[in-house]
Amino acid sequence: MAISGFMKGLSCFHRAKPRTKIHPLHCFARRSREFSISSSSIADDDPVLPVLIVGAGPVGLVLSILLKKLGVRCSVLERRTEFSSHPQAHFINNRSMEIFRKLDGLAEEIEKSQPAVDLWRKFIYCTSLTGRILGSVDHMQPQDGAGSRIRSLVGIELSGEKDLQKLVSIHFRSRDLGDYLLKERPGMLFFIFNTEAIGVLVAHDVKDGEFVLQMPFYPPQQNLDDFNSENCKKLIFKLAGQELSDVEVIDIKPWVMHAEVAEKFVCCNNRVILVGDAAHRFPPAGGFGMNTGIQDAHNLAWKIAAFVKGISPSSILKTYETERRPTALINTELSVKNFRAAMAVPAAIGLNPTVANSVHQVISAGFGTLFPSALQKVMLDGIFSIGRAQTSEFLLNENNPVGSSRLAKLRRIFEEGKSLQLQFPAEDLGFRYLEGALISDGNGASTTVEPPSGRRREYVPSADPGSRLPHTYIRPLSNSPTNKTLSTHDLIPVDKLEFLLIIGPHNESYQLARAALSAAEEFGVSVKVCIVWPADTNVGTEGKSESPLSPWTNFIDVAEVKKLGTNLVSWWDMCEMSDDGAILVRPDEHIAWRVKSGVDEDTISEMRSIFSAVLSLQ
Repeated sequence: MAISGFMKGLSCFHRAKPRTKIHPLHCFARRSREFSISSSSIADDDPVLPVLIVGAGPVGLVLSILLKKLGVRCSVLERRTEFSSHPQAHFINNRSMEIFRKLDGLAEEIEKSQPAVDLWRKFIYCTSLTGRILGSVDHMQPQDGAGSRIRSLVGIELSGEKDLQKLVSIHFRSRDLGDYLLKERPGMLFFIFNTEAIGVLVAHDVKDGEFVLQMPFYPPQQNLDDFNSENCKKLIFKLAGQELSDVEVIDIKPWVMHAEVAEKFVCCNNRVILVGDAAHRFPPAGGFGMNTGIQDAHNLAWKIAAFVKGISPSSILKTYETERRPTALINTELSVKNFRAAMAVPAAIGLNPTVANSVHQVISAGFGTLFPSALQKVMLDGIFSIGRAQTSEFLLNENNPVGSSRLAKLRRIFEEGKSLQLQFPAEDLGFRYLEGALISDGNGASTTVEPPSGRRREYVPSADPGSRLPHTYIRPLSNSPTNKTLSTHDLIPVDKLEFLLIIGPHNESYQLARAALSAAEEFGVSVKVCIVWPADTNVGTEGKSESPLSPWTNFIDVAEVKKLGTNLVSWWDMCEMSDDGAILVRPDEHIAWRVKSGVDEDTISEMRSIFSAVLSLQ
């Protein structure tokens, strides 16, 4: 997905209302030769929209919703005239769900549609869907725009690993198979290895019997004719271990797995911006593709709003690349390591994918080119058939010394958590920006990001600048009966370009808050002040901050809530700060600035400098 603005000559978009609209891409291709993100010179009733989003996938649509909520008019272009029925992404991580939680009940709708956890918590490795289970991994109990035309039009290259694997994706439906798996073998992914076929089955909707089968694909010796509907049914039967009477093949698509990141995310004088698949493409291992793109959109939306509203210069858009490109590089590395971990399982039982790819390369570009294409296909099929024989019951059993050794190695991979992983809490919630629209405080914050290990690591809350604001439960200190327990994240609105200043109830902190409110007013942005009181503070403290913050009224007094089973240390301790410190949070819930304890005497000058830097005004 890419975004850009467009010029007044595009009369086909002039009647767009101040809401998200989707237009066929052919109109754009026919009328437009130049794109730009327009600034605040556009009035609210001007027929020219300031932002154009090319691509109506999940990332493009989320960005359009976020922009609309921030009061930025936009239009979405999509080259397809109907929705794709072929399932792709099927895992939404924690951070994306936090963002969806603020989008008009989207998180709740997703949770309603989500099957019970017991139906998808496992990855199962087996010889067939009805045959022997080689091992399984329970991920709830851990042991330890890809073809963007906009990117090519502006001449931005991708760097990384190309062509990791070619595959064919077979979308099919079988209620009989779904019923069987529901009763006998519930899981999300099934890795199937037998003497007749190898594949990975993704259970998208077991109750409805909807699946996607991923098969290795080796062109030119193999072609799509080898994967026609009838042949695909036969492959499904081989991997299921029995014939199924109700298999309906819906769609068949080839695709290539890459691990690449665009060299630039922002170009053309900050007027063309790449987001989601246009900016990066990952192996599907770990579900980083859509989730990284959604977080791209969340990072970018408030910056576009700041520019379009005339608060910031266009240079603030460059901080999107400064912050998100390093994150994309880390997620690329992590997804490749997770993909390699996935390949360790077949390698352990004698099906080394690296060997298979090397054999294919030799036949395609080595001595195999001396033979006719039909003979090349026979050679490839024969060699692969010998390879699949490694999974035979005769060889892969405890009584066979070779098989016993291989099965022992397989068990170690599962026991040590070295197979394909689903959840990465440290990367989902703990990613941090080292530079960009933020102020590094020099108070012990690390200047580097720990490289991904490829293994699951737990999330450790951090209040370092650039980090996601740590969550804790809070309650407003009000006598109103409607008050309910909130998250610290609920204090940051999705429909307003507003920063959040978190302080403790101290005179010096109130002085800092008044300075922040004054400076923000000068810069034309909104700031809400949150005063965090100790957990044992009684209801009725409402109004205690009114006098020290007068004449400003945009503040809220809250107290921490200690829920059973949660960490009993204070939120300030969790942030490794004292309660006379302060945290300034951006509209995307990342920390722009903090002071661990105590504040400078010249608070007005300091807050002006902070807002100037964060808003790219200096």
